Amino acid sequence: MKVMAQMGMVMNLDKCIGCHTCSVTCKQAWTNRAGVEYVWFNNVETRPGQGYPRTYQDQDKWKGGWVRTKRGKLKLRSGSRWHRLTTIFTNPVLPELKDYYEPWTYDYDNLISAPLGEHTPVARPKSLITGKPMKIEWSANWDDDLSGGPELAVDDPVIKKIKNEVGDRVKMEFEQAFMFYLPRICEHCLNPACVAACPSGAMYKRSEDGIVLVDQDACRGWRMCVTGCPYKKVYFNHRTGKAEKCTLCYPRIEVGLPTVCSETCVGRLRYIGLFLYDADRVTEAAATENEQDLYEAQLDLILDPNDPEVAKQAQRDGIPMDWMNAARKSPVYALAKKYKVALPLHPEYRTMPMVWYIPPLSPVVDALRETGNDAEDAGNLFGALNALRIPIEYLAELFTAGDVVPVKHSLGILAAMRSFMRDSNLGKPTDASIPAAVGLTEEEMYSLYRLLAIAKYDDRYVIPEAHSETARDLEELACSLDYDGGAGMYEQGPFGESSGRPAPVAVETFHALAHRQGTDTIVDASDEDAKVNLLNWDGRGVPLGMPTMPPKTAEPDSAGDRAAASTPGRPDDATRSGGAS
Repeated sequence: MKVMAQMGMVMNLDKCIGCHTCSVTCKQAWTNRAGVEYVWFNNVETRPGQGYPRTYQDQDKWKGGWVRTKRGKLKLRSGSRWHRLTTIFTNPVLPELKDYYEPWTYDYDNLISAPLGEHTPVARPKSLITGKPMKIEWSANWDDDLSGGPELAVDDPVIKKIKNEVGDRVKMEFEQAFMFYLPRICEHCLNPACVAACPSGAMYKRSEDGIVLVDQDACRGWRMCVTGCPYKKVYFNHRTGKAEKCTLCYPRIEVGLPTVCSETCVGRLRYIGLFLYDADRVTEAAATENEQDLYEAQLDLILDPNDPEVAKQAQRDGIPMDWMNAARKSPVYALAKKYKVALPLHPEYRTMPMVWYIPPLSPVVDALRETGNDAEDAGNLFGALNALRIPIEYLAELFTAGDVVPVKHSLGILAAMRSFMRDSNLGKPTDASIPAAVGLTEEEMYSLYRLLAIAKYDDRYVIPEAHSETARDLEELACSLDYDGGAGMYEQGPFGESSGRPAPVAVETFHALAHRQGTDTIVDASDEDAKVNLLNWDGRGVPLGMPTMPPKTAEPDSAGDRAAASTPGRPDDATRSGGAS
């Protein structure tokens, strides 16, 4: 057993209102620049729907993820190494711009420069790619709120897959339709197909926290990673010729802060924390023969941080004690492994995704309320799970490779909690048989309620900081920030930030800035690796190598002396300004 740490996320779909705040803030922080106009590291999809890019879940078409061979081994669905080598210059399986959308802006200049006329001028759409006028035909959330109705939703690959099983239970008439919102980011998988597909080794998974990044220096733009990712969360920057993807906001994670999408989420539906897993068994679990057993195989990989044997092995494998404590308090571990209400997205891709989802219960409650029944009654809720407006088979195809049992278990726990807490909140005697029916105690039910309903910021985000002993290594890693125009980056020339190397964005920088702002001294000059940027120096302390001037002994007596003292370039002028020249 080899214990490793993995940063994970859980999203409660009952709380997502489809406001796209997470998408917009992620866009502003990471991809609001030339070359990635069409890129959304975070997007919110309406289900049922085609998704982004269109029909990305159809792996017969897009060849993403892994498949199990007859010998029980795993191979990329896109083909062997030799096959990928033969198509390295002409990768035939790639989404086109039309599968995403052609990004646009508007000709706003026409609004202010148009001559006086009879008709009001308009700002016509023009392409951000070509700059030419265009007709808007699709976007990242074109089918938002079931826009387009039966014409678009019927092309959902999941709908097509279960059509024969559920028949007419999938209603497309608007008065009978079902929908829910599905926020998506990179899954930061335990067995990432994008990393395996990369010919140049530019894609890598950090051993410290499991975050999957792109080394921009090593990336050669082969785009095999785009094909390999079954979730299509690796994108191609057409300006730089490099691959880019969600970084799980690692500069924030390293200092104990949640991702931008989590921080700004209106519904407070996201949870971030640590998983501990057995790295030696990842391939074995991913190669499980029956697809419907992959969910349980992935759960078996996740280790109990309270187990003394796991704790001892984790210590031997170099996991710090504060990280162990964070793993014990992890909300994602509690939701995914302890209570089993969170489920992975498409485990049949065999990538072992680490972004989990709590399926929505609200459609069940709404359907009951419309019939005039008590929507909070335990008997009614339990009985209605099999008659969902959202067919349980649809949810199972999303989260458990078609196995309805884990989905029913998750929804059953949520239904039990809803009924149990109704009695508690109304001051009625609680019924211990309700949590017992789903395998929980009353205390566990209260604990789950606190976590899902009233959890505070520190309960939802249990993120240990990176350690100083690993900070330097983390800083030197390249990612999709480290190039011209990257988010948060600066010029790389002799007159730019950090002069000649990417501006560090890791934990070391954060703490260094905090130290500088809170003390009267700069970084220890005895550290040979310390770098001082004079262009960004705030005047505190004297950097190594800067000559110091003797203090002025007296003020000038005459007007001529005062004039000379104020002449630029005089030593006493430099002394008065704190040594900055």
